[in-house]
Amino acid sequence: MKRIIVCEDEASIREFIVLNLNRSGYEVTDVDCGEAAIKAFEDAGGEFDVALLDIMMPGIDGFEVCKRLREMSDKIGIIMLSAKSQEMDKVSSLMMGADDYITKPFSVTELIARVDAVCRRVSLTAGRTADLSGTISSGPFVIDLRSRTLRKNGEPVDLTQVEYQIMEYFLKNQNTALDRMSILKHIWGESYYGVEKIVDVNIRRIRMKIEDEPSNPKYITTIWGYGYKWCSPEG
Repeated sequence: MKRIIVCEDEASIREFIVLNLNRSGYEVTDVDCGEAAIKAFEDAGGEFDVALLDIMMPGIDGFEVCKRLREMSDKIGIIMLSAKSQEMDKVSSLMMGADDYITKPFSVTELIARVDAVCRRVSLTAGRTADLSGTISSGPFVIDLRSRTLRKNGEPVDLTQVEYQIMEYFLKNQNTALDRMSILKHIWGESYYGVEKIVDVNIRRIRMKIEDEPSNPKYITTIWGYGYKWCSPEG
């Protein structure tokens, strides 16, 4: 059974989420503040598959909880809950390491679809680790498929699991233009409920970590109106 931690300070919304996740077969731990979420995560030894975090909370807000959970685990799926529809909230969530976001109010169908999608990604990530071996190289970069790590000039690059999966997809398709939807479906699954914007934000995060000049990228180039391409130094 998949384990989920829900952090939401509004009792009625929290109860709605917990009730429907339980009905869908998830084991849920619910808390009402960021401090409690971090403590619950630590007490459980990080044994959660997904965290649902409200952004606007007193004390430690959802952004900070997301950041701390991501520092403690690169495998947990993180979904942010926001009462706002502003683009900046969504972008900020993803830049903090979240996998997805849901804007309130949301339906039961959307909630379960998003959680299911992130759980599938987490499960696929765990399954791939045991099945793959070897490395893929491109210029100064080497991906180790078994340990799911990336090195640049021999130095480790700190990636979330989503970022790693995008990098693996690029290096397996070097010098090939990949449209946003193919990247989205490959990483988040065919039934993903969200939007292509999530791809752009994750590409921005990756560029900040791997490019010598993120504002003038030479490895991950933009194909305007289409998607992105990994440009191998070997040509």
